[in-house]
Amino acid sequence: MKLIKIEGGKTLTGTIPISGSKNSAVALVPASLLSDGIVKIDNIPDISDIDALNEILEFLGADVKREDDYMQIDSSNIVNKEIPESISKKLRASYYFMSALLGKFKKVEMYFPGGCNIGSRPIDQTLKAFVALGATVKEENDKYLITADELIGNDVYLDMPSVGATINTMLVAVKAKGETIIENAAKEPEIVSIATFLNNMGAKIVGAGTSTIKIIGVDSLNGCFTEVIPDRIEAGTYLIAGALIGENLKISNIIPNHIESLITKLKEMGFDMKIEKSSITISAKENLKPIKIKTLGYPGFPTDLQQPITPLLTKCNGVSVLEETIYENRFNNVPFLNEMGSNIKCDGRKIYVEGPTDLIGKDVEATDLRAGACMVLAALAADGNTKISSIEHVLRGYENIIEKLQNVGAKIEIEEI
Repeated sequence: MKLIKIEGGKTLTGTIPISGSKNSAVALVPASLLSDGIVKIDNIPDISDIDALNEILEFLGADVKREDDYMQIDSSNIVNKEIPESISKKLRASYYFMSALLGKFKKVEMYFPGGCNIGSRPIDQTLKAFVALGATVKEENDKYLITADELIGNDVYLDMPSVGATINTMLVAVKAKGETIIENAAKEPEIVSIATFLNNMGAKIVGAGTSTIKIIGVDSLNGCFTEVIPDRIEAGTYLIAGALIGENLKISNIIPNHIESLITKLKEMGFDMKIEKSSITISAKENLKPIKIKTLGYPGFPTDLQQPITPLLTKCNGVSVLEETIYENRFNNVPFLNEMGSNIKCDGRKIYVEGPTDLIGKDVEATDLRAGACMVLAALAADGNTKISSIEHVLRGYENIIEKLQNVGAKIEIEEI
């Protein structure tokens, strides 16, 4: 068993470079199966989610080469066979194989995807899109058999702008006959990234990044090269770390526009930042103003930064209100923060954070990926030592998090017990 051990109170200074986007890479890798050629992807983050996707690729017979942050995938000889539960349950993004294989072979057989326990995460909108394009879905004991004699373009209206459903619909539609229009589509930068990747293969997609995406089906897709965009959630997490305990901490290799909602909230709290073309520099500050946050789809405040920003709210003078509108079970970090000395009250989908309070090191748990990031940030700012268990969640989504924080002055290490 592994723990993250942190001695708090160490000032963070220097530069943290941001890796490729987890949420983009985990869709790009399965999408590569649609190509009839060789796909090359650069700036792939070295995280366990990519390892799990690589396992599925090799199970299907793809020829995969990985070196540092570069990945080459040749899926010309893959075999469309049932993806077992033992590997599909390792991560949520395994369901992108569902749409890629359906799009390529008109048939897929696999189990319900895994991922963090942050509330109900149904795939009904994805399945709705499959049916709209002509597929038949059979489900028994969390195992899906999805087939289509022919995939035909259609209008798909998503009941909510789901990132996963938007990407899955694009992956199925690119080789369907005719035109598909996705209404109420997600607008996240990752959507634009996937659409650009598919277009580089020869797909015909317009409107990515808006609420309406139009796709004209094509018969085949060629090989291509793409580079993963910077991870906006990783960038936001380390920017919050700098706000908590930084001294001219520079977050580099980012696209500031992608975290504009976070930047706005930090300014409301009273932070001054040096914002450049591909970096932001920030320092900790006292006498912070309390704020209100409501998570929304992009370009609103991201649900993935809701838990990481909570330790910072404990430093504000007054009561901050944080409302979670995406997932109903994303406050599992709160009891551990309260054990560390915060004063947070939960009321349904809202929490009320009264500050300022001092945090004290404790033994805590990373209940999911972003809750784990929250615990790391709280521990960095706390007085004393903190040990964080269930750290596999953190390592799923943050490349070299230990080394990156050590390089800017954090006293952090992995401990084997």
